[in-house]
Amino acid sequence: MGRRTKVVGIAARFGARYGATLRKKWKEVMERRYAYYTCKFCGAKVRMKRIAIGIWQCPKCGRIFAGGAYQPFTEVGKVTVPSKS
Repeated sequence: MGRRTKVVGIAARFGARYGATLRKKWKEVMERRYAYYTCKFCGAKVRMKRIAIGIWQCPKCGRIFAGGAYQPFTEVGKVTVPSKS
């Protein structure tokens, strides 16, 4: 048998409810949340555990750090501040 959720992925649980656009947006957020990320502290590529909104923990090294609501590392956090010299 072929896979029936190839296109909708994690949003298949909703079936035909809530509208296609809303399901697509929810799918993108949830895929980023459950993706594998490289830990900045131990270098392991793991699925980070969300303790609370914006609080994440690496399951390998146990380090707790702040991040985004749905992803441990955000685009804003990647911006570097120029040094004063």
